[in-house]
Amino acid sequence: MSQAQRLKQTIEDEIVDGRLPLGARLDEAQLAERFGVSRTPIREALIQLAMTGLVETKPRKGTLVSAPEPQHLLAMFETMAEIEASCGRLAARRLVPEDEAALKEALAACARAAEAGDTEAYYQENYVFHTVVYRACRNAFLCDQARQLHRRLAPFRRLQLRARQRLPQSLAEHAAIVDAIVSGDEARAAEALRAHVVVQGDRFADLVATMRTINDAA
Repeated sequence: MSQAQRLKQTIEDEIVDGRLPLGARLDEAQLAERFGVSRTPIREALIQLAMTGLVETKPRKGTLVSAPEPQHLLAMFETMAEIEASCGRLAARRLVPEDEAALKEALAACARAAEAGDTEAYYQENYVFHTVVYRACRNAFLCDQARQLHRRLAPFRRLQLRARQRLPQSLAEHAAIVDAIVSGDEARAAEALRAHVVVQGDRFADLVATMRTINDAA
Protein backbone atom coordinates (compact mmCIF):
# COMPACT_ATOMS: atom_id res chain seq x y z
CA MET A 1 0.00 0.00 0.00
CA SER A 2 1.41 3.40 -1.00
CA GLN A 3 1.71 6.34 1.37
CA ALA A 4 -1.21 8.05 -0.36
CA GLN A 5 -3.36 4.93 0.01
CA ARG A 6 -2.53 4.65 3.72
CA LEU A 7 -3.45 8.30 4.23
CA LYS A 8 -6.63 7.82 2.24
CA GLN A 9 -7.63 4.90 4.44
CA THR A 10 -6.89 6.83 7.64
CA ILE A 11 -8.95 9.84 6.55
CA GLU A 12 -11.68 7.53 5.28
CA ASP A 13 -11.84 5.82 8.69
CA GLU A 14 -12.24 9.18 10.41
CA ILE A 15 -15.08 10.16 8.07
CA VAL A 16 -16.87 6.83 8.48
CA ASP A 17 -16.43 6.97 12.28
CA GLY A 18 -17.77 10.53 12.41
CA ARG A 19 -14.53 12.12 13.66
CA LEU A 20 -14.53 14.20 10.48
CA PRO A 21 -18.14 15.41 10.17
CA LEU A 22 -20.08 16.28 7.06
CA GLY A 23 -18.96 19.69 5.83
CA ALA A 24 -15.58 19.61 7.58
CA ARG A 25 -12.84 21.33 5.56
CA LEU A 26 -9.78 19.23 4.72
CA ASP A 27 -6.82 21.57 4.43
CA GLU A 28 -3.85 20.03 2.63
CA ALA A 29 -1.23 21.97 4.62
CA GLN A 30 -2.80 21.10 7.97
CA LEU A 31 -3.15 17.44 7.07
CA ALA A 32 0.45 17.32 5.81
CA GLU A 33 1.67 18.80 9.10
CA ARG A 34 -0.50 16.46 11.15
CA PHE A 35 0.72 13.30 9.38
CA GLY A 36 4.30 14.49 8.93
CA VAL A 37 4.30 14.17 5.16
CA SER A 38 4.51 16.44 2.13
CA ARG A 39 1.37 17.80 0.52
CA THR A 40 1.75 15.52 -2.52
CA PRO A 41 0.51 12.25 -0.91
CA ILE A 42 -2.20 14.23 0.91
CA ARG A 43 -3.40 15.61 -2.43
CA GLU A 44 -3.36 12.10 -3.95
CA ALA A 45 -5.32 10.72 -0.98
CA LEU A 46 -7.96 13.43 -1.33
CA ILE A 47 -8.31 12.68 -5.05
CA GLN A 48 -8.92 9.01 -4.21
CA LEU A 49 -11.50 10.00 -1.58
CA ALA A 50 -13.25 12.26 -4.08
CA MET A 51 -13.73 9.23 -6.34
CA THR A 52 -15.77 7.54 -3.58
CA GLY A 53 -17.88 10.65 -3.02
CA LEU A 54 -16.63 11.07 0.55
CA VAL A 55 -15.07 14.46 -0.21
CA GLU A 56 -15.65 17.16 -2.81
CA THR A 57 -13.82 20.27 -3.86
CA LYS A 58 -15.78 23.51 -4.10
CA PRO A 59 -14.63 26.88 -5.49
CA ARG A 60 -13.42 29.23 -2.74
CA LYS A 61 -14.22 26.62 -0.09
CA GLY A 62 -11.61 23.95 -0.75
CA THR A 63 -12.04 20.23 -0.08
CA LEU A 64 -14.97 19.31 2.17
CA VAL A 65 -16.27 16.07 3.67
CA SER A 66 -19.38 15.08 1.73
CA ALA A 67 -21.54 12.05 0.96
CA PRO A 68 -22.70 10.69 -2.39
CA GLU A 69 -26.31 11.12 -3.39
CA PRO A 70 -28.33 8.00 -2.48
CA GLN A 71 -29.25 7.28 -6.11
CA HIS A 72 -25.62 7.53 -7.21
CA LEU A 73 -24.62 5.18 -4.40
CA LEU A 74 -27.35 2.74 -5.43
CA ALA A 75 -26.13 2.84 -9.03
CA MET A 76 -22.57 2.03 -7.94
CA PHE A 77 -23.75 -0.93 -5.86
CA GLU A 78 -25.87 -2.23 -8.75
CA THR A 79 -22.84 -2.04 -11.04
CA MET A 80 -20.65 -3.76 -8.45
CA ALA A 81 -23.25 -6.52 -8.08
CA GLU A 82 -23.20 -7.24 -11.82
CA ILE A 83 -19.39 -7.23 -11.97
CA GLU A 84 -19.13 -9.61 -9.02
CA ALA A 85 -21.82 -11.85 -10.52
CA SER A 86 -19.65 -12.15 -13.64
CA CYS A 87 -16.61 -12.98 -11.49
CA GLY A 88 -18.58 -15.66 -9.68
CA ARG A 89 -19.89 -17.23 -12.87
CA LEU A 90 -16.41 -17.43 -14.39
CA ALA A 91 -14.89 -18.66 -11.13
CA ALA A 92 -17.39 -21.54 -11.04
CA ARG A 93 -16.39 -22.44 -14.61
CA ARG A 94 -12.62 -22.03 -14.23
CA LEU A 95 -11.92 -22.96 -10.60
CA VAL A 96 -8.51 -24.54 -10.01
CA PRO A 97 -7.43 -26.36 -6.82
CA GLU A 98 -5.32 -23.48 -5.48
CA ASP A 99 -8.22 -21.03 -5.81
CA GLU A 100 -10.62 -23.52 -4.19
CA ALA A 101 -8.26 -23.81 -1.23
CA ALA A 102 -7.91 -20.02 -1.01
CA LEU A 103 -11.70 -19.58 -1.10
CA LYS A 104 -12.22 -22.05 1.74
CA GLU A 105 -9.42 -20.46 3.76
CA ALA A 106 -10.91 -16.98 3.25
CA LEU A 107 -14.34 -18.24 4.31
CA ALA A 108 -12.88 -19.76 7.47
CA ALA A 109 -11.15 -16.46 8.30
CA CYS A 110 -14.47 -14.61 7.88
CA ALA A 111 -16.14 -17.17 10.16
CA ARG A 112 -13.56 -16.61 12.90
CA ALA A 113 -14.03 -12.83 12.75
CA ALA A 114 -17.82 -13.16 12.76
CA GLU A 115 -17.74 -15.56 15.71
CA ALA A 116 -15.64 -13.02 17.62
CA GLY A 117 -18.11 -10.27 16.71
CA ASP A 118 -15.19 -8.21 15.39
CA THR A 119 -16.67 -6.00 12.66
CA GLU A 120 -13.35 -4.44 11.65
CA ALA A 121 -11.59 -7.81 11.41
CA TYR A 122 -14.51 -9.16 9.39
CA TYR A 123 -14.29 -6.16 7.08
CA GLN A 124 -10.64 -6.96 6.36
CA GLU A 125 -11.32 -10.67 5.84
CA ASN A 126 -14.32 -9.80 3.66
CA TYR A 127 -12.00 -7.83 1.39
CA VAL A 128 -9.68 -10.84 1.12
CA PHE A 129 -12.64 -13.13 0.37
CA HIS A 130 -13.85 -10.99 -2.51
CA THR A 131 -10.38 -10.56 -3.99
CA VAL A 132 -10.00 -14.35 -4.00
CA VAL A 133 -13.27 -14.61 -5.95
CA TYR A 134 -11.97 -12.01 -8.42
CA ARG A 135 -8.72 -13.91 -8.89
CA ALA A 136 -10.55 -17.20 -9.32
CA CYS A 137 -12.42 -15.86 -12.36
CA ARG A 138 -9.12 -16.00 -14.28
CA ASN A 139 -9.87 -12.82 -16.21
CA ALA A 140 -7.24 -10.21 -15.39
CA PHE A 141 -9.18 -7.28 -16.85
CA LEU A 142 -12.42 -8.15 -15.05
CA CYS A 143 -10.48 -8.74 -11.84
CA ASP A 144 -8.90 -5.28 -12.11
CA GLN A 145 -12.26 -3.59 -12.72
CA ALA A 146 -13.78 -5.40 -9.73
CA ARG A 147 -10.90 -4.34 -7.46
CA GLN A 148 -11.20 -0.70 -8.52
CA LEU A 149 -14.93 -0.46 -7.85
CA HIS A 150 -14.59 -2.44 -4.64
CA ARG A 151 -12.11 0.18 -3.40
CA ARG A 152 -14.53 2.98 -4.31
CA LEU A 153 -17.33 1.35 -2.36
CA ALA A 154 -15.15 0.18 0.55
CA PRO A 155 -16.35 2.73 3.14
CA PHE A 156 -20.01 2.02 2.38
CA ARG A 157 -19.51 -1.74 2.44
CA ARG A 158 -17.97 -1.26 5.87
CA LEU A 159 -20.99 0.75 7.02
CA GLN A 160 -23.28 -2.06 5.89
CA LEU A 161 -21.59 -4.41 8.34
CA ARG A 162 -22.74 -2.20 11.22
CA ALA A 163 -26.38 -2.97 10.51
CA ARG A 164 -28.00 -5.29 13.05
CA GLN A 165 -27.47 -8.98 12.21
CA ARG A 166 -25.59 -8.12 9.02
CA LEU A 167 -22.42 -9.97 10.08
CA PRO A 168 -23.99 -13.46 10.37
CA GLN A 169 -26.07 -12.80 7.25
CA SER A 170 -22.97 -11.83 5.29
CA LEU A 171 -21.14 -14.94 6.47
CA ALA A 172 -24.05 -17.17 5.43
CA GLU A 173 -24.00 -15.51 2.01
CA HIS A 174 -20.25 -16.14 1.73
CA ALA A 175 -20.81 -19.82 2.49
CA ALA A 176 -23.46 -20.04 -0.25
CA ILE A 177 -21.10 -18.33 -2.71
CA VAL A 178 -18.29 -20.79 -1.97
CA ASP A 179 -20.64 -23.78 -2.26
CA ALA A 180 -21.91 -22.61 -5.65
CA ILE A 181 -18.44 -21.90 -7.04
CA VAL A 182 -16.94 -25.16 -5.77
CA SER A 183 -19.95 -27.07 -7.16
CA GLY A 184 -19.35 -25.52 -10.57
CA ASP A 185 -22.86 -24.05 -10.64
CA GLU A 186 -22.30 -20.92 -12.72
CA ALA A 187 -25.85 -19.56 -12.51
CA ARG A 188 -26.11 -20.07 -8.75
CA ALA A 189 -22.67 -18.54 -8.15
CA ALA A 190 -23.58 -15.45 -10.18
CA GLU A 191 -26.92 -15.00 -8.42
CA ALA A 192 -25.39 -15.57 -4.96
CA LEU A 193 -22.80 -12.84 -5.53
CA ARG A 194 -25.32 -10.47 -7.09
CA ALA A 195 -27.67 -10.82 -4.13
CA HIS A 196 -24.77 -10.49 -1.69
CA VAL A 197 -23.55 -7.18 -3.09
CA VAL A 198 -26.62 -5.32 -4.34
CA VAL A 199 -28.33 -3.05 -1.79
CA GLN A 200 -32.04 -2.63 -2.35
CA GLY A 201 -35.12 -2.14 -0.24
CA ASP A 202 -34.50 -2.43 3.48
CA ARG A 203 -30.75 -2.95 3.11
CA PHE A 204 -30.34 0.27 1.16
CA ALA A 205 -32.57 2.17 3.59
CA ASP A 206 -30.47 0.84 6.47
CA LEU A 207 -27.25 1.96 4.78
CA VAL A 208 -28.55 5.49 4.16
CA ALA A 209 -29.91 5.67 7.72
CA THR A 210 -26.52 4.62 9.11
CA MET A 211 -24.78 7.32 7.06
CA ARG A 212 -27.21 9.93 8.35
CA THR A 213 -26.83 8.76 11.97
CA ILE A 214 -23.05 9.13 11.77
CA ASN A 215 -23.30 12.58 10.24
CA ASP A 216 -25.90 13.69 12.82
CA ALA A 217 -23.78 12.37 15.69
CA ALA A 218 -20.74 14.19 14.34
